Parts: sequence; C-alpha cells; structure tokens
Amino acid sequence: METFEFQAEVRQLLQLMIHSIYSTKDIFLRELISNSSDALDKLRIASFRDKDLEADLTDLHIEISADPQQRTLTVRDNGIGMSRDEVVELIGTIARSGTAELLKAVQDNTDVRALIGRFGVGFYSTFMVADRVTLITRKAGEPAGVRWESDGQGSYTIDTVDGLPLGTAVTLHLKPEDTQDNLHDYTSEFRIRETVKKYSDFISWPIRMSVKRDGDSGEASEVTETLNSMKALWARAPEEVKPEEYQELYRHLTHDWRAPLETVHMRGEGTFTFEAVLFLPAQAPADIFMRGSSSGIHLYVNRVFIMDDCDALMPSFLRFVKGVVDAGDLSLNVSREILQQDRQIKAMRRRLVRKVLASLGEMRAKDAERFAGFWSELGRVVKEGLVTDPDHRDPILDIASFASTHDSDSTTTLAEYVARMPEGQEKIYYLTGSSLPVLKQSPHLEGFVGKGYEVLLLCDPIDEMWVERSDFGGKQLQSIAKGQADLGTQSEIENQEVFTALVAWLSEQLADEVREVRLTSRLTESPACLVGEEFDITPMLQQYLRAAGQGFPESKRILEINPAHPLVGALREKHAAGPDADLAETARLLLALAQIAEGMQPNDPAAFTRAMAGRLTQLMTR
Repeated sequence: METFEFQAEVRQLLQLMIHSIYSTKDIFLRELISNSSDALDKLRIASFRDKDLEADLTDLHIEISADPQQRTLTVRDNGIGMSRDEVVELIGTIARSGTAELLKAVQDNTDVRALIGRFGVGFYSTFMVADRVTLITRKAGEPAGVRWESDGQGSYTIDTVDGLPLGTAVTLHLKPEDTQDNLHDYTSEFRIRETVKKYSDFISWPIRMSVKRDGDSGEASEVTETLNSMKALWARAPEEVKPEEYQELYRHLTHDWRAPLETVHMRGEGTFTFEAVLFLPAQAPADIFMRGSSSGIHLYVNRVFIMDDCDALMPSFLRFVKGVVDAGDLSLNVSREILQQDRQIKAMRRRLVRKVLASLGEMRAKDAERFAGFWSELGRVVKEGLVTDPDHRDPILDIASFASTHDSDSTTTLAEYVARMPEGQEKIYYLTGSSLPVLKQSPHLEGFVGKGYEVLLLCDPIDEMWVERSDFGGKQLQSIAKGQADLGTQSEIENQEVFTALVAWLSEQLADEVREVRLTSRLTESPACLVGEEFDITPMLQQYLRAAGQGFPESKRILEINPAHPLVGALREKHAAGPDADLAETARLLLALAQIAEGMQPNDPAAFTRAMAGRLTQLMTR
C-alpha cells in the first residue's frame, strides 16, 4: 500500500465540495452513475476493437446497494475498469485543466452549481455526503485490481488487490447527519429511487438494486429491480418527452448545471434513417477557443454507443452543439477515419447543420432577446463558418447579426440592413476594428452617417477574414476605411486648390510613414484619418497575422485630411507663411492623432508624448 498527498488545488476543491455546494448534494449519485455508464460504453467499444479482450458482455449493468446499519452506499458496474496508473491520474489528481479557474469562480461568488462537472471534478462530489470513500477496480485485460481510499482530508492510499471482478465499485461511508429522515438518507430505498429517476432515468444501461418485498406467504425476500426506464429519449416522439427529461440528458452529456438554451429533436428519413437530439448551450463552454476542443456529439448505431466527440457529424463552427445522433444503417465497427469518408455520415452532417442553423433563424424571428444572448456568447464561433465552410455561407449570413450605426442598443441582420438602404446606395458599408467603443468613435463614420448611410461595426477577429470581397443579395460589402469615399468628388471640396501646396508638403514630410496625403470628403468633424487602398490588409489583420507568426507584405496607408477643419486651415496658413520645425512637428502630431482614432498607437509613442507635453505646456503657460 502507498500513501499519496492530494495536490494543493485538489485539497481546496475537496473543502469546496464539502462546504460550498451542500444544498445540491444529490448530484453525487448522478455523477457516479454517469461514470459507470461511460465505463460500460467503453467496455463495449473495446471489445469490438480487440476480439481477444476477455470481457463478458451478456449482462452489462450498474448496481446500487445500500447498508443502513453500516451507513454505506455502493455504486458498482462491470465496465472497462481502471488500471493503477489511471486511478492515480483520474482520481488522485484532476487531469483536466481549469481547477484554478473553478476555484477563482467560487471566490468570485459564481454559482458553483453551474460549474460542477465542467472541470472533471464530478467524482469529488461524493465527499459532500461521505466522510470516507473506497474505490475498487480492475481493468479489462489486467490480472490484478486496485483499491483506492481517502477521507478527503488531504491524502489517499492505493493498494494492489487480487481476485477482483471486472469493473469498478465506489463505496461511500456516509456521514451520520444524513440520517435525519428518508428525504435525506441515501441508504433509503425511496431516496435512491427518486434520485435515480430524477437524474438517470434515460441511461441506456440497467440500474439495478436489490430490495426486500413481502411474498404471498407474508415473508420478506430480496428481489432485484431495475430503477430506470432505459428508454432512448431520442427515439421517442418530441411530444412524449418532458422538458425536464431533455434537461437531464443535457446535463448527463455536458455536466452543465444550467438548462440548454435550445433543444433540437429531429428524425432523418429516406435512403437512410437517423434520430438526433441536439442542444445549444446558454453560455459558451469554457474550452470553446482552446485548440482541440471537443465537438460533443455522441454517436450511436441502433442504440449501441459508438463514440463521444464525433467531429465528423458537426463542423468546427458548431462545436458548441452537444447531443446524441443515433444512425440506423452504419456498421458497429467504425473508426474515425472511416467516418470521415462515409457518404451517409456526410449526408447526416449536412442535414444536422441545416437544422441547427434553421433553428437559430427561428429563434431570432420569434425571440430576438434570447437570440441576442446566444449571439453575444457564440456568434463569433458561428461566423468562423463563413471562412471554413463555404457550403453554408449563405445560411450563416442569413442569421448573422452585427452592431451598426442604426441602433446602438441592438444588432441587425444583413437582410434588415438592405431593407433600410436609401435609394441610390449600391453597397453595404462596414468598418472593422479592435472594439465596438473604438469603432463608434471612428472618424471614418462621420461623412457616411452624415449622409444617412448605415455602417456595420465589426469588431470580432474573424470578421477581418470573411468580410473582404463578400456580398449579400447581390450587394457588395465595402469597407469605409478603404479606397476613395464615394460621398462626393474632389471637385466638390471647396477651394481645394488652395491646399495643393500643403498637401504636397505633407506628403514629403510624412513620406516614411504614409503612402500619400490627400483631401477627403468623408470627414465632417475630425481633422484627419487613415485609409487603405481597396486590397490592402487592415491594421487589425496585420496585428493578428503578426501574432500568429505569419508574414505579410508591408504597406503604407493614406492620410486623408479634412479641408473644412480649423486645424487643417491653420496648417495651410502656417505653411503659406513659411514651413518651420514647429509645423513639421504638428504634421506628425496630426498623423499620430489619426492613428489613435482608429485604435492604433503612434509610430513613435515616446516622441508623440514629448510633443503633446510640450504643446500642453505652451497652452497652460500663455
């Protein structure tokens, strides 16, 4: 026997389990049953892949037994089991990342019930009701088993045990305070039945318990009863399924304590059939932007579990969708490689994606507020499909919502934007940038908003990737920060010829920083702004590419100045009187102000700071 110390974070977590979420202690049984169900699924898959694996598949089940006298509760399965190394990794430590995040959330008073399970800590919930937990297990294919035991106070023991049956048994030595009454006594048949019915009725494996029943002769005898219905929820008609049943299936699949935002129950028929229940979460999963985050689709074939995380059924831009797909015509002995090439899988994927996108469209039409909550959480992920999945570009654009200058409190679809376009407007105008507050204050908006043109405000990094050379309904999307503004010709700028000398001088002074300097009609309040040519890479995209270690051709931008602004007028008069060092410094300040206005930093921040400090000093000491 060996004794190990828990990691520091695990010790904190145990105290959290014992003291902070005591009011929701029923979930410990759900977590143990879910673990057992996973073990049974894994044994069946392992036996398909390894024909020499010695495993009896004739009666796979979960068994619950209680001893009121000894105050113990045991959950046992004859599933895949665990090796000694797996016990150390999965039970002795927390294998998944995120424990620190969980503890911080608790310190910040986040609802712990919404977090339990998201970080792989379900097993530790047993210490809410037990002052000692014993686990014995033997993995399929291994001769010896393992015994793990802990009182949750900081250490645990592991020992090798011979002669164990295949599978895992977890025994909880219950705390004495749980004897108050049947409602809180987990050795009570009533309490066990109610908890299993509430949380695990849909589990596809039988959950059994031996109970005493009076026979015809009046003498009590033990009989084994199955506690769950084992009905595949996805095989039933939607009207036959209660909302709480959907919610429990969602919790079982995701360990998310919140209810799903939307449930999609569908059946595919034709040359092949399948059934599916899909869930859209109310909040973005913690790992949604982590490399290798799982898709969360569980694949079954004729009620037989095949694999979780079946990424062949759901594209990466819908990786937040969780659920079950049960195919009727696939081989049980399938691999991920086969699934990637399977024609039926590809057809199912298309139908599933269309259904999810259609459901989002219906949600937006019927409940704009609920859709807005979804889009703020996961819209950035959905828009990835505009880059990665051209086959679904149009339906994604149909539901995509964007901030715009039309209404600062709500978003708009492209269809709604087009419907509001004034007569004569031929393009859909947009502006990209680092954040919504920066975009709303951008000088690029001034002329367009002044002429009654609505502008989309795009601040998600993915927007930089898809919006170039895109169109909707035959109307091209056009950046207002590129090319010449189509708000009037240069001849309409009053007295433009009097600025010719100034423009030429500025172009020479700023030649190292900008491609050219020109007058503009796009500004009404600001003195200057920076724009690019039609096919230039935007500054934000340059930042993203640079951060990703990718090279790109460097290009200078164009400085546009507003001839109607007092500062530009004063520059013209100063230049006419004879350029000097003070005027040259002002020219560079003008460029720096244009850079700051679009959320960038000046080329030389230190020089900008010195120049501004000098100008402010002059102003204050006049």
